[in-house]
Amino acid sequence: MKALVAVKRVVDFNVKVRVKADGSNVDIDNVKMSMNPFDEIAVEEAVRFKEAGQLSEVIVLSIGVKQSEETLRTSLAMGADRAIHIETNQEIETLAVAKLIQKIVEKENPDLIFLGKQAIDNDANQVGQMLAALINAPQGTFASKVELSDGEVEITREIDGGLETVALKLPAVITTDLRLNEPRYVKLPNIMQAKKKPLEKIAIEDLGVDIEPRIEILSYAEPQPRTGGVKVESVQELVDKLKNEAKVI
Repeated sequence: MKALVAVKRVVDFNVKVRVKADGSNVDIDNVKMSMNPFDEIAVEEAVRFKEAGQLSEVIVLSIGVKQSEETLRTSLAMGADRAIHIETNQEIETLAVAKLIQKIVEKENPDLIFLGKQAIDNDANQVGQMLAALINAPQGTFASKVELSDGEVEITREIDGGLETVALKLPAVITTDLRLNEPRYVKLPNIMQAKKKPLEKIAIEDLGVDIEPRIEILSYAEPQPRTGGVKVESVQELVDKLKNEAKVI
């Protein structure tokens, strides 16, 4: 059995993101980049299954610019066996990402496909669900616990009302939530060993996927700064401010 884990290079979660002066995009020049935190959890979970002898191979996949190799090498240092990089400088929308991953799934035939539940740059939370539909596989989203047994995987997932447990036949798509695990600290010897692990490059044109954008972004803007609160003397004054100043009622 083997697992495929999709990872994304994003602005580090500790960085305060700023919009460019012309509003054309987010300014990422000279900004620290790292692996999407939810994807890091996905890699950790797959590696733990391999260390427990339940998986024979862990493959990591990334779609993006050349620097995404660094993200893949980090995954390899965590314990993944090999990496696949679909290199492109173009911004890829979520449906196209799912279709590209579908092509790799068809090539590798993994038993488990792990993804972070969402990327912290666009917070779309769509790729896992779209991928499951494209490959006609069961899905377990927002996983906070994953248990693997013969021919199926049992997932405890976080929902609004608490926790839900589902059993899925393999192959299955799993999107990982924050409380699933705590990713390991990558040590220097592992980083050096990761440089020797195979990293395959695939041209996006060779996969035959239409990646033309369907959405046009007109502009980016930062949220308005929050103002201080005020105290009111009565309910009537509160209602008046909500109606005439905030205009929310």
